[in-house]
Amino acid sequence: MRIGVNLGYWGRGTTGADQVALAQAADRLGYDSVWVAEAYGSDSPSMLAWIGALTEHVDLGSAVMQIPGRTPAMTAMTATTIDTMSGGRFRLGLGVSGPQVSEGWHGVPFRHPLGRTRDYVEIVRAAVRRDTVSHDGPYYPLPLPGGPGKALKLGSRPVRADIPVYLAAVGPKNLELTGEVADGWLAIFFSPEHAGDLLAALETGRRRGGRGPIEHAMTGFDVVATTPVVLVDDVAAAADHVRDYCALYIGGMGSREQNFYNQLACRMGFEDAAARIQDLYLAGRHREAAAAVPLEFIDETALLGSPARVASRLGRYEAAGVTTLSVAVGGGMTRDEALTTLDVVARVAGLEPPGPAA
Repeated sequence: MRIGVNLGYWGRGTTGADQVALAQAADRLGYDSVWVAEAYGSDSPSMLAWIGALTEHVDLGSAVMQIPGRTPAMTAMTATTIDTMSGGRFRLGLGVSGPQVSEGWHGVPFRHPLGRTRDYVEIVRAAVRRDTVSHDGPYYPLPLPGGPGKALKLGSRPVRADIPVYLAAVGPKNLELTGEVADGWLAIFFSPEHAGDLLAALETGRRRGGRGPIEHAMTGFDVVATTPVVLVDDVAAAADHVRDYCALYIGGMGSREQNFYNQLACRMGFEDAAARIQDLYLAGRHREAAAAVPLEFIDETALLGSPARVASRLGRYEAAGVTTLSVAVGGGMTRDEALTTLDVVARVAGLEPPGPAA
């Protein structure tokens, strides 16, 4: 199992300079990859380009670039530019976001997210291959019918014709689509104890898309689980560092009727707690919502406690099928505390610093 770092996005107590410092530390310590997120503040490709110029070895992943925020062609241009400038280190993570951000921030209807994602990935892959791009799908018709546009191909020559594509997915149908069309899955609130149905949906998609050997459909597929790490010996006190994060997603990342993270918590067996968290959060009682997140939920989906306890619990992820564990070192930490956490995780995971870049 590889170990990566999820840097999130800056603006919630973290700065762009903090992200760069953590990425450079990950590069020195032998981490596999760094992943950068976006919501409606800092964007991921700008940060990844900056980080790519200041690192040598570590792979650069978007977790995610929002599908409603860019045309497929623009995403292909951005992906091939970062990949070429970094010497082939880019991984393209995509996600549809949610209805509030898609429609409220980007002005793009959230309807038919599965169909849109399928068409989007197809166009991006074709553009990266430098095919002459045309598409008949209902969501991204290219060229626009009846106008002066013509089918084009990418005007630059990237270093790779096949940049790895990852999808952020939560629901069963989206997981099947991820297995069918993508090279990896970006997971949030991943619990090794509740992973069976999620991985089965991915495998169903892999078989349907013919993207792996028949006997071992998950071969070559990258399961990336983002997992907060808090090195505080008292587990309950450690959990307090990520309560706000859990409450934001379970309670406020979406509407009452359409919150994918709340639905995930329900499928994990936390129906009553998920309903209470959402009621409190949507009523503006954010601290109470955070306090209502069960310790069991946090402990299942994060690495909490002493270095020895964290080391003893790492194996749960690999045994469950995770191929890249992407540790998140936020939770109100200072930069120095986050850097110390990266050092400790590197040690307990047995990472080795890379040699000189070729």
